[in-house]
Amino acid sequence: MNTYQQIGSQQDTHSKVIGYLLWIFGFTGAHRFYYGKPVTGTIWFFTLGLLGIGWLIDFFLIPAMDREADLRFTAGPIEYNVAWILLAFLGVFGVHRMYQGKWISGLIYLLTGGLFLVGVLYDFWTLNTQISIRNAERNNGR
Repeated sequence: MNTYQQIGSQQDTHSKVIGYLLWIFGFTGAHRFYYGKPVTGTIWFFTLGLLGIGWLIDFFLIPAMDREADLRFTAGPIEYNVAWILLAFLGVFGVHRMYQGKWISGLIYLLTGGLFLVGVLYDFWTLNTQISIRNAERNNGR
C-alpha cells in the first residue's frame, strides 16, 4: 500500500467528511468546487445554492460526488483535503500553492493577496486538476 489511501484498486482522493463540512456552506458552492464541479459551484455561489433547493438536494448527492471525484483525480503525495483546507482558509497567502511545491507563485500570492483575489478564484476552479497533475508527475518519477 502506498503512502496515500487506496480502496482496493480505487483511490480515495476526497473525503465525505470534508465534503459535508463544506456543504454546510454549500449555498456558496464550496462543496461543488471541492468535488471538481466548478461550473455548478459558480452557479450555487451566485444563486445561493439554487435558492437553497439545490443545496438541500446536494446533501444526498455528496456520496456520489465523492465517488466520482475519487475516480477522476489522481492520488499521490499531495493530499486534496489538505490543499483544499489551505485554499479555503489561507488562499490569499498562497499556502496551498507552497504545499504543492509551487513556491514562486505561492510567494507572489503572499505578496499580492492571492494575486488580488483573482488567483484564489482561479484556484477554486482548478485546484483538483493542479493536484492531479502534480501527483501524476510525482507518481511517474518526474
